[in-house]
Amino acid sequence: MVSKKVVCLGGGIGTANLLAGIKNKFTDVTAIVSMADDGGSAGRLRRYYKTFPPGDVINCMIALSQKNELMKDLLRFRFSGNRYGPDNILPGQKLGNLILVALTTIKGDFSKGLFEMQKIFNTKGRIFPSTAVPISIWAKTSTGHIVTREENIDRGIFKGQIKKLFIKPKNPPVLGAVLEELKKADVIIAGPGDLYTTILPVIMVPQIRNEIEKSKAQKIFVVNVANKRYETPKYFLSDFANAIEKHCHNIMFDMFILNNNFSFEIPQKHQKDYKYVPIDEQLGNNPYKVTYGDLVNRDFPLYHDSLKLANTIVSNI
Repeated sequence: MVSKKVVCLGGGIGTANLLAGIKNKFTDVTAIVSMADDGGSAGRLRRYYKTFPPGDVINCMIALSQKNELMKDLLRFRFSGNRYGPDNILPGQKLGNLILVALTTIKGDFSKGLFEMQKIFNTKGRIFPSTAVPISIWAKTSTGHIVTREENIDRGIFKGQIKKLFIKPKNPPVLGAVLEELKKADVIIAGPGDLYTTILPVIMVPQIRNEIEKSKAQKIFVVNVANKRYETPKYFLSDFANAIEKHCHNIMFDMFILNNNFSFEIPQKHQKDYKYVPIDEQLGNNPYKVTYGDLVNRDFPLYHDSLKLANTIVSNI
């Protein structure tokens, strides 16, 4: 067990996989989760109850929970039906999301409800919303089009390629506890996860960006195993770094971690939308270190293997 404080930035399956691997490697783990999600069943709850999006938070809670598998299965359980159905019906909803909405209502505050839920499910580490209000994202594309909402960006409902992402409000408030977590961090990790719909909506928040820039912690960016056709088509590692610099005015991270095992075939039904992130032949003189490793999950090669990724992080700090 490494005696360091690690703060992870992002949300969704990528961050959950990271947390599942590092929670038994470090003495102190915190997740700071994007509040930009507005798609699927979580988006329906956000709109209907005018609350924070619970989905990514619940993924992280499942990863950090020390309860038995049956309790985790309760959080995962999804009622049969369409995730993208009407906002005011139960089918397609996930039970964990509903519990968090209920606790938010009982406590009168999302952060207080989240705190209580972490106690109930005995998380090994802490989870915070990245912003004290829900935020929205929108983007300009290479064709000059404007695409609004996280769900439309995530599902590729736009023309061209994403060139610039924006958050609304531009400078959302951030909980003091989130800033304290970043100040105390020994290691800050962003990614893996969708670059434009999960990672940038956290690290672009001005107060969070400023804390990352000022921090003396080791700052690591985990590049996705696979490019998503809608968001990062044909991206190299350098394209991820350039996107961070473009949106945050600074690359900020001193190490980028990238998978270099392409031997497992991406499942056929996903091959149209996902391709392995290739290795840059010429990275040139960059202000960051690049660490390569066999990080892929052999059973589902779109994602990292949690343990492989955790071991690589431990060996490089």
